[in-house]
Amino acid sequence: MKIIYSDNDIVAIIKPVGADSQNQIPEMIKEQLGGEIFTVHRLDKNVGGVMVYARNKNTAAYLSKIIQNGEMVKEYVALVHGTPQGSAVLQDFLFKDSSKNKVFVVKRERKGVKKASLEYETLIAGEKSLVHIKLHTGRTHQIRVQFASRGFPLVGDKKYGSKEKSNIPMLFSCKITFPYKNEIKAFEALPDWAEKRDE
Repeated sequence: MKIIYSDNDIVAIIKPVGADSQNQIPEMIKEQLGGEIFTVHRLDKNVGGVMVYARNKNTAAYLSKIIQNGEMVKEYVALVHGTPQGSAVLQDFLFKDSSKNKVFVVKRERKGVKKASLEYETLIAGEKSLVHIKLHTGRTHQIRVQFASRGFPLVGDKKYGSKEKSNIPMLFSCKITFPYKNEIKAFEALPDWAEKRDE
């Protein structure tokens, strides 16, 4: 785990793949910085990338509020099978089956179903394409399900259709932007597999 920013109220880190964002990461931050750490958003265990944590209750309440209001913008990069069209907005109804820990696209709203929306741009097209994603909603497995349902499963995401040997989805939280102390704060990073394709 790498700390990329910290002050008295927040800490921004790069979460490694395989670490639990709710339990392990706060403990790892405490070991380095001390004090209390509050989780305000999550990343799947097998997904890495930029995350922000609060260092006191007031800041945790503030961050939770701006997340609810849609003021925290989360961006991702993903490697998908196939070639999605240049750019688009994807909107679906998602249903989470907790017994299987799996999410499904369904046709209409009903109990337990939530609207999901994101926009994406294909950065590099090919048999495996690099896409940049901006979330409009934060649903469980949202990016993974929305792309897989259109025939573009994330590389390494066996749960949603990838045939790769790896069982780690090629998905990374690359940027978080939000209002903080009268300015717009942004933290960003790229994984090795996306940087190489930037060259």
